[in-house]
Amino acid sequence: MIRLGIDLGGTKIEIIALDASGQERLRKRVDTPQDDYPGTLQAISDLLKHAERELGEQGSVGICTPGAISPATGLLKNSNSVCLNGQPFKQDLENSLGREIRITNDANCFALSEATDGAAAGAEVVFGVIVGTGTGGGVVIRGRVLTGPNAIAGEWGHNPLPWPRDDERPGPDCYCGKQGCIETFLSGPGMSRDHLAVTQQGLSSHDIVEAAAKGDQSAEHTLQRYEDRMARSLAHVLNILDPDVIVLGGGMSNLQRLYGRVPRLWGQYVFSDHVDTRLVPPRYGDSSGVRGAAWLWNSP
Repeated sequence: MIRLGIDLGGTKIEIIALDASGQERLRKRVDTPQDDYPGTLQAISDLLKHAERELGEQGSVGICTPGAISPATGLLKNSNSVCLNGQPFKQDLENSLGREIRITNDANCFALSEATDGAAAGAEVVFGVIVGTGTGGGVVIRGRVLTGPNAIAGEWGHNPLPWPRDDERPGPDCYCGKQGCIETFLSGPGMSRDHLAVTQQGLSSHDIVEAAAKGDQSAEHTLQRYEDRMARSLAHVLNILDPDVIVLGGGMSNLQRLYGRVPRLWGQYVFSDHVDTRLVPPRYGDSSGVRGAAWLWNSP
């Protein structure tokens, strides 16, 4: 059976077709209609119909969205494409297509992709982390996404930074309305904010990494603070979930030093005498969202 995955982003909508072995049969993308809910539904429908005509067969459909379906209302929530919020997106799309679809957020799709045939293939419990302009997470157990009754499983970024130092309290303001959320420290903008507060230098996270590689000690100290904060944050996940593998995604996952340094640090925070959990980079990276959407039909 062909599995079709659609990644609905703020600027583009991408579709992929995977066969039963995970081989890519087709990939296409179109621009996302801006601030246009009916136009977005139509663009998805047209892209799907075009793909199935080209393939010569109908497939299952999974959707990766920048938000989640509220179990309470059935409406989409927490999307940065605000025209989708408060809309019966799943129901409207199923009515348009005339078939059932499966839908979950981008972090869940990332985790599912990497757990199915990516960097964590074969692992029983996988925690997928997206760390970029924001911070999200997804949980996959025995090949199945854990959503939870409130559709917030894996949302580690909106917990407070664990074991905060005196100079980390109360922490930066977060868009969620709280202060000191993990996201405000571990996102790319969070690293930049921290560097500015300490050095009065306004650098992007990319520039900070480059400066540290060239021997800039202030940038190196910023990265060391970042690594310790990530170790503390992931230690909380380890203490609660105890995953076999943690996969990093998003822009910050390209920082190769994290994979060696963070596991060396998290042992002092984890409630165990030994930590076997692996911290790994993604296999599919930016393609994990659309691939994970297709794999939503891989399990009941």
